[in-house]
Amino acid sequence: MVNAKNPIIPGFAPDPSICRVGEDYYLVNSTFSYFPGLPIYHSRDLANWELIGSALDRTSQLPLEGQGHSRGLFAPTIRYNNGTYYLICTNIDFGGNFIVTATDPRGPWSDPYWLGEEASGIDPSLFFDDDGSCWYCGTRGRSEGEKYFGDNEIYLRQLDLGTMKLTGETYIVWHSALRDAHWPEGPHIYKIDGYYYVMIAEGGTGPNHAVSIARSKTLTDYYEGFMNNPILTHRHLGSDYPISKVGHADLVDAPDGSWYMVMLASRPQRKVCPLGRETFLAKVSWEDGWPVVNPGVGKLEDVVELPFEASPVNDCGGEFRFEGDSLSTELMSLRLPIGGRADLTARPGSLRLYASEASISESASPSYLCARPRTLDFTCSAVISTDRPAAEYGIAVLQSETHHIRLVRRGGEVAAITCCAGKETVAGTAAAEGSEGEFAITLRDLYASFSYNGKVIAEGINVDYLSTEIADGFVGNTAGLYCISGNSFDRSGSEADYLDCKALIIREA
Repeated sequence: MVNAKNPIIPGFAPDPSICRVGEDYYLVNSTFSYFPGLPIYHSRDLANWELIGSALDRTSQLPLEGQGHSRGLFAPTIRYNNGTYYLICTNIDFGGNFIVTATDPRGPWSDPYWLGEEASGIDPSLFFDDDGSCWYCGTRGRSEGEKYFGDNEIYLRQLDLGTMKLTGETYIVWHSALRDAHWPEGPHIYKIDGYYYVMIAEGGTGPNHAVSIARSKTLTDYYEGFMNNPILTHRHLGSDYPISKVGHADLVDAPDGSWYMVMLASRPQRKVCPLGRETFLAKVSWEDGWPVVNPGVGKLEDVVELPFEASPVNDCGGEFRFEGDSLSTELMSLRLPIGGRADLTARPGSLRLYASEASISESASPSYLCARPRTLDFTCSAVISTDRPAAEYGIAVLQSETHHIRLVRRGGEVAAITCCAGKETVAGTAAAEGSEGEFAITLRDLYASFSYNGKVIAEGINVDYLSTEIADGFVGNTAGLYCISGNSFDRSGSEADYLDCKALIIREA
């Protein structure tokens, strides 16, 4: 037996989709405007997950320039069929829905096959039927006209795998479990014991989020909703319950015939959710042809007992040490790859991060190299040195362009800066000391403290706005290194300003 601790993928890990190939499980999450896009996780026990790469790691695959923080890539689905892995997703402001393929989930993945205007809407999924046909399942506004924003329908259309184009008739298969439900979305189709099932999210991604299901004997007929819908929600548990916003689920079976569900949920802190949406796991049983989630419990649990042997995986534990010749797969940038701005050869044993002219307050590609905090209370720290200082360099915790905090050196001063709704405030300062310094930001119960070389320069700063409830959007916080200057790598790499860092540490506080 192995125990899975929820969330199974902590931190910013929304919209999970999962598939099994033999004894191997593969899971993908949304990434919005972060690069690389669509992280691929692998597990053999559903409890321990290793990030093995990202499906979209080339600029030819992932146009994100100019897209807002919560735009970009929405709700992917991963499926396997006849030796090929398929990922379908939406690039919300560039091209719409697309498919990438690979024979190995570690990559390389193909350039996108863009599905065009016929594949309208968001949250696409793929279903491979027993006869070898492939079907596109999508979400769009009702074809007879939307009565309100979020009045959706779930539809099917066949996909020609040779041309990667939709073909044939469109079938409307379901709307929602509740009458006048808002945002029925995230559909997945399954065939189990002679029935076709469509499982969706509805109620929006906030506190009213829920998982509902319907079925049909025929793939393209209108589906019958389950009388016990929703099959999973926490909306009835109140705002003080420690897990909220449960929805957007995907089913998977195990080789022993047992069933499980992955879904997104959030862990509130002071009634807001700084980590955004994370990936959770639940058991599923089947009664009278319908799924029952966590039988006898009916809600998510902190620990899920699984009938597998534990499979240890490589995990950096939030410590990013720059001693090798490549960056960790967990490190990300915004909108464009960090590319040559991250140099591991200029000073062996350190990362040299060259400055960009873009700031984290823009919908641009700043010199910001970051990772996802995994715990609600955490410390982000780094020892940074330079003999060519940028106009501003240090560390940041970022929710969006308009909501973030940073601890940076600017000339002879180190400043703790908060940014709420685009308004910047200096919370504290200290005199800079020499060419090297230790920068640290700690968040406890959504109050921030900033320290430089072990000395606190600001503390007790309320940063509850680093959350989806206040900042809006769909993303969770990231934390990492930041460097900006007018004399930037983008203009002249040989003259660029930079910072050097031996390690970036993001650990539980």
